[in-house]
Amino acid sequence: MVPERETTTRERATSGATASPRARARLDQPRAPRRRLLPEWDPESFGRLSERVARFLGTGRFIVWMTVVIILWVVWNVSAPSGLRFDEYPFIFLTLMLSLQASYAAPLILLAQNRQDDRDRVNLEQDRKQNERSIADTEYLTREIAALRIGLGEVATRDWIRSELQDLVRDLEERQNGHHPDRGVFPADRSAGRDVHDR
Repeated sequence: MVPERETTTRERATSGATASPRARARLDQPRAPRRRLLPEWDPESFGRLSERVARFLGTGRFIVWMTVVIILWVVWNVSAPSGLRFDEYPFIFLTLMLSLQASYAAPLILLAQNRQDDRDRVNLEQDRKQNERSIADTEYLTREIAALRIGLGEVATRDWIRSELQDLVRDLEERQNGHHPDRGVFPADRSAGRDVHDR
């Protein structure tokens, strides 16, 4: 016999599953693309395009071409027959075109500057990390060199070994001649291998 609580939950689950005809989204399959009203664009490619336009606007070539177009525009609308003129003397259409060009150029230049600022920020962060690594390496090498210098201070140098060998040769010569003041004491048996005069 099934308890009453379990039967009611099973009935609710089955009735709920059959009552809603909505299909469940499966997690093992990609979602179907939804239609959008606004056009989509790739921000990276748009940013590259804005940088190209901003670079072109900042060249002398653009200024020369714009000057040539304006001069031809004005000359044509002043000297052409009245039936062929498309912009009379106040040149309102020319003013409109230049304003339109400026209104598009300013945001493109700002976008290019923002992208350049982002790149500069990343480069500065990488340079800062590289400088920190270089400083850490320099400090490590400085400590190693200091340790080597301290260690070399305790190592026998060439001059000290030469003086010890000269003392040993002198002692042997005096011993052979028979008048050594410390007869019976070998030079190597002295304390720390040094003479009393060396201390």
